[in-house]
Amino acid sequence: MDELAKLLVENPLLTLFLVAGLGYPLGRLKLGGASLGVAAVLFVGLGFGAMNPQIKLPEVLQQLGLVMFVYTLGLSSGPGFVAAFKKRGVQASLLTFVALFTTVAIWFAAARHFGMSSGMAAGGFTGSVTNTAGLAAVIELARGSLDPAVGYSITYPMGVIGLMIVMGIFGSILRRKDKLVPPKTPGLTNATFIISNPEVIGKSIHELMSEHSTKVVFGRLRRGDQLLIAESSLVLQQGDLLSAVGSPDSIKTLASLLGGLADERLDLDRSQFDYRRYFVSNPDIFGKSLAELQLPQKFDAVVTRISRGDVEFLPEGTTILEPGDRIRVLTHRDNFPAVKRALGDSFKALSEIDILGFGLGICIGLMLGMIEVPLPGGLMFKLGLAGGPLVVSLVLGAVQHTGPIYWGLSFSANLTLRQIGLILFLAGVGVRSGYGFREAMMSTEGLIVLGTGAVATMVTATLFLLVSSRVFKVSGATLMGMVAAVHTQPAGLGFAVDQTKSDLPNAGYATVFPIASVGKIILAQVLFQLLR
Repeated sequence: MDELAKLLVENPLLTLFLVAGLGYPLGRLKLGGASLGVAAVLFVGLGFGAMNPQIKLPEVLQQLGLVMFVYTLGLSSGPGFVAAFKKRGVQASLLTFVALFTTVAIWFAAARHFGMSSGMAAGGFTGSVTNTAGLAAVIELARGSLDPAVGYSITYPMGVIGLMIVMGIFGSILRRKDKLVPPKTPGLTNATFIISNPEVIGKSIHELMSEHSTKVVFGRLRRGDQLLIAESSLVLQQGDLLSAVGSPDSIKTLASLLGGLADERLDLDRSQFDYRRYFVSNPDIFGKSLAELQLPQKFDAVVTRISRGDVEFLPEGTTILEPGDRIRVLTHRDNFPAVKRALGDSFKALSEIDILGFGLGICIGLMLGMIEVPLPGGLMFKLGLAGGPLVVSLVLGAVQHTGPIYWGLSFSANLTLRQIGLILFLAGVGVRSGYGFREAMMSTEGLIVLGTGAVATMVTATLFLLVSSRVFKVSGATLMGMVAAVHTQPAGLGFAVDQTKSDLPNAGYATVFPIASVGKIILAQVLFQLLR
């Protein structure tokens, strides 16, 4: 064992890949139908770190992982963040502060009762809510005392474990009730209608869709022997055959509106018009709406479906194109080369990251995180490594374009960088906290701090989930992302995503994270000052 510890001390990169290589597959093992997912990397790191206090990964690796994770998360969540915050931002902020004030109250009471130092209690608070930026602020106030770092190292592992325990119980309850993740939206289907309803004859397709809210995309229209692309200006006539793509419910509604389903399937007729799927890889169109491309006017073409990641949805004129989108285009075969040039259709181009936009965005985020804002009472506040890049990436993800710079990433590139960042962060935290966690389990004071942290973490998480489940009309998966953000915990978010097999926790996380980060940095300093 000593030889292994010596080897790991001398070779931090070996330690990193050993922790990641063992942790990742272990996270896929299921016990009782649940698994740790990528968070298992943290626990493997704790195990290796407990062997010897000198086994550590370079701190810059942990910081790099944290920045990559929060930045890519913000980019992907930016477009939905604004809408989500408008719906529940005020309520989410109030509930977040209620949960955090409860945590502060627990630590204040425990510190008074057990005689903890202000540094130990404030550091323990930041560890129980897993907030490194808050710890940095307390260390600065403590002026050289090691107590904040010791308190943080004792409670941080339990801050992660306790959160996962609560989330696991919450998820299991909702899973049994089939309330964890909303039912999947039915897939898209093709249909051909025959125009026979007198109420729609003589109306254009545009007029028809303006009067009715049914969401479909029209493809072909056959009138006698003539086959046309179903442009919005076409006027419907008796006996026309009209093809469309939509959900089964939309198709059923449209059939009763237009006159009924036809025996013939126009979407299978590829004699004059055909379709191809193209990758969006042309940087000139990243961040532009589908309407801005003017495909019907330029190429007599219509987009009937868009796939983004594993999700397929109907296009609209306002749909913003992202790198890696696969769009299905219906047009004349002669127009295929021109459409391909306009969209790019290069898988190789999608695998390349625009380092200018990526690097510049992270630089802006890091600089924002360094800015110190004075608060009443001599307190200082800054967003730090996690908050700065996240806030900037949320804004850039929503803006998409600034002049020639496109800030986003393709879906696959974003997912890959996010996963790598999370693994680096978890491995670094686990290894660096392992020995301190072990030592804490061997002392009375450490056990008191550890127990206080466990209670604070689990009470905060439980309180937030119970109240939020009644206040917000959102899925349990979204709430799990929100409670992970209350603890500003990437490991908790990774656990939620793995448990729900959904991206919904990401949206909840992005909604709460900024206000939670700010709140904890301030409250950590307030707790320190009150106890001192």
